[in-house]
Amino acid sequence: MRLEIENLKVKVGDKIILNGFNLVINKGEIHAIMGPNGTGKSTLTKVIMGDPNYEIIDGTITFDGKLLNELKVDERARLGIFLGMQLPLAIEGVTNADFLRTALNTKDGQNFKLMPFIKELDKNVEQLKMKKDMIHRGINEGFSGGERKKNEILQMYMLKPSCVLLDEIDSGLDVDSLKIVGENVYSYAKEYKPCMLLITHYQRLLDYIHPDFVHIMKDGKIVKTGDSSLVKEIEEVGYENIIAGN
Repeated sequence: MRLEIENLKVKVGDKIILNGFNLVINKGEIHAIMGPNGTGKSTLTKVIMGDPNYEIIDGTITFDGKLLNELKVDERARLGIFLGMQLPLAIEGVTNADFLRTALNTKDGQNFKLMPFIKELDKNVEQLKMKKDMIHRGINEGFSGGERKKNEILQMYMLKPSCVLLDEIDSGLDVDSLKIVGENVYSYAKEYKPCMLLITHYQRLLDYIHPDFVHIMKDGKIVKTGDSSLVKEIEEVGYENIIAGN
């Protein structure tokens, strides 16, 4: 598995958001993208997932050798791409359990078995320290910000994607929830070895998830790449000083 983005140029309306963006994530690698607000970080995850509000002007996105540019969101999901959203929506009338059961039934077909599904769902709910009644409530209905983020990670564990995009999964989390989410994301990365892309503003998430590569993004492209030590440098001197000295 390999996610490859080459010379990507993307606009919304008349505004260019990504401009000559390049990135390769191989199977088992964890990449973190950081940078000032408004540089296109969240846009990147939405474009990879196929959000129709964003128009690709130039460049390509390929996953496992397949060109994604013209594929719809559900087609990309079927390839094994998963997006943990920055602001997960609430959906009334569809419970978490029903949603996950339907998704896995579609994914696994005749291989889907109800009892193993229930056991795994219960195990993951307990592992994430979620309230058990949450799986029988509408998706994110009445959930706090932190509960919604845990629910995203629950979906990841159940669907077992081979490419994981997490857009500020740490926002809205208290200290305890951050530890639970961070450790579970890292455990998933180590066990299933997906291509993993994290968008974050804060070092605190990366205390639990240890990226192989850290990128700084500005003006719609990556301007500096390093290892995890780059995170401490960002905390100490800020983005602009690092970019200026690049």
